[in-house]
Amino acid sequence: MLRPLLCLCALIALTGAQWSYQQTFNESSVVNISSCPITYYGQQYEKLYVNITSGNVTACFNGFFSPETGGDCVVEHSRGAQQFGFFINLQPSTADVDYVRQNFPTIQNRLERYFLIQFPHVSVFLYHIMYRPGTVISSDPQTCFSLTCNETAVLNTSSCGALERCQGNGICTLDTMLASTCTVTGPTIIDVHGQINSIQDRCAYSLFSTPSLPDFLVLGNFRDRRRKDVSFLDSVTLRVDGHYIHLEQGGRVQVSDLQPQFMCQSGGLCGNSSSSLSDLRLSEYSSTSCNLLKEAPFSSCNTDIDPEPYITACTDTLCKYPAVDGLNCQFLKAYARACSLHNHALDGWTSKTGCSSEAFCQDRTCSDHEFCGEKTVGGDTRCFCRDIFASKYQANNSLGDPTVCMQDSASVTLVGCLLEDKGINYSALHLNDPTCRGQVDELTHMVTFSFNSSNSCGTVVTTNNSELIYKNTIMTQNSSSDIINGHDQVYIDFSCVQTQADIKTATFRIRDSSMIQHITSGVWDYTLTMCATTDVGHTQAVESSTEVQLIQKIRVELKTDGLDGDVVVVVTDSCWATDQPSTNSTPRYDLIINGCANPADQTVQVKENGLGTSNYFSFSMFQFTGSSGEVYLHCELHLCPKQNNCVPTCPAGARRRRSARSKYEGEAFISMAWTH
Repeated sequence: MLRPLLCLCALIALTGAQWSYQQTFNESSVVNISSCPITYYGQQYEKLYVNITSGNVTACFNGFFSPETGGDCVVEHSRGAQQFGFFINLQPSTADVDYVRQNFPTIQNRLERYFLIQFPHVSVFLYHIMYRPGTVISSDPQTCFSLTCNETAVLNTSSCGALERCQGNGICTLDTMLASTCTVTGPTIIDVHGQINSIQDRCAYSLFSTPSLPDFLVLGNFRDRRRKDVSFLDSVTLRVDGHYIHLEQGGRVQVSDLQPQFMCQSGGLCGNSSSSLSDLRLSEYSSTSCNLLKEAPFSSCNTDIDPEPYITACTDTLCKYPAVDGLNCQFLKAYARACSLHNHALDGWTSKTGCSSEAFCQDRTCSDHEFCGEKTVGGDTRCFCRDIFASKYQANNSLGDPTVCMQDSASVTLVGCLLEDKGINYSALHLNDPTCRGQVDELTHMVTFSFNSSNSCGTVVTTNNSELIYKNTIMTQNSSSDIINGHDQVYIDFSCVQTQADIKTATFRIRDSSMIQHITSGVWDYTLTMCATTDVGHTQAVESSTEVQLIQKIRVELKTDGLDGDVVVVVTDSCWATDQPSTNSTPRYDLIINGCANPADQTVQVKENGLGTSNYFSFSMFQFTGSSGEVYLHCELHLCPKQNNCVPTCPAGARRRRSARSKYEGEAFISMAWTH
């Protein structure tokens, strides 16, 4: 698609032109050009403001010309003009095109149209020159400067990058003198000009990019370690042809198509550093390890690599961060690496400074929420928790995540690096059953302890008025070990609960065959079903079409699903009938009292109550005297740990028969359904 660019100029009037439109004015006027609007630097204009003022003739786009405020205008001396004409030429002649080429040799594109605002002795031409997006309007091979028209009709300029020079043929190449050395170490960037920049946040920064290699980018990824307010170079990422190569701690190399998160800056800090570090210094470090860069053998390199930026970076970092994890050697090693690129071997620098030439934590692999550091100064290394990650646990004085309760299992996960911070060896921990130990995720170093219905691991089940509690404990071995000597014994309790039924009374009306109540307790839940049948095998459910006669035996099953029968049982405490939906309505007739059959009713039988996750009872069908024939049955149940004696103790002896209607007075057509 073609985009118009406007070329403004002031020329002597052309003669012999063929005009498509013309108009003459004697005073300041607003000319409507909406039939042929002008696009100028991405902005479209549909009006021209033309006038003669202060000895000038002016043509403006955004209002009449003002000497005080100016504007987007063409201004020329009026030379005594008193009137002007406005002309549009939509089909420029060959003479017009030749005239433009003669006066504007750099314009080689097609001349689409032009406006002419003509005063006596002077004319203002507004040319529409058409360029395709991406067209290079002008360029200078000697300087590699170019002017290009973009998609929005705006001119873009381009030239060589900060680390490049022009070869004189329009091609930019890396300047080896400028791009000799850029050092990134700790939180500090020392660019190729020797300027320093300190990274204050935890982001990925562009270290190097160049227009001549648009698909190549070097990123530095900065992360926290022991403190939230100091970031360190954690890894380096190379972007090549849309692929990302991550160079990480321990010599790990990963390849992916995803760029690092938290991109904070797009410029190349190695070639264009502008910030400076604080002038604050700690004399302890300024006079010792940092200033070693001015002494032999480093001094032999001082003429090629200025040590001051490295000393400044070293001092600033050690002012805020402890000299651990080889940090006091890190800046010395970075300077030695830069010197080696200039053929300075710096023999003996490691022995003089006590630093190792080997890569720090070369053989240690840490997870994403960890970093590799020293257990003791100059000692072995281990994986430490990053401070931001650890803070959410430290705020609650916790060593891990909350308990996860599933349908028939429970687990708790502890953070490996937090355990090491406390001097706790995870292999010395176990549950109540010493054979149940934690499982370590080799990638995250998280340690998970769990129990389930098939292996309780010594889980203790207790109850209170509203909950059934499954509790276990993570503890250390009874025997001492070198790793945990000198530390308190570990006791970490974790538990899952099952609440008693949220609705203590489960009510059904004799209208359908069964009722199902879904009871949720946190993340552990179970289902309670109450079903009425007419046969011993509980296969013939009472349905809407079932005819039930008075004194016919009704069998009711109370069954649960989702409970561990080896741990918990269901106890039916009481069941009673009313002639109204309310559980508290009267009259009331008791069928089960305190888990036992009502001794006053010899037709009631209770089976397997408190023995498992289901129990049964039966009774002979009856009707309340003077009622409509509707009977509402209510039952109250609770859960009981099986390790307790949950079977109700029922009194022995004869039971009196209930006072029922002595005479059969017709059939009762009934069905059963839950109503709650």
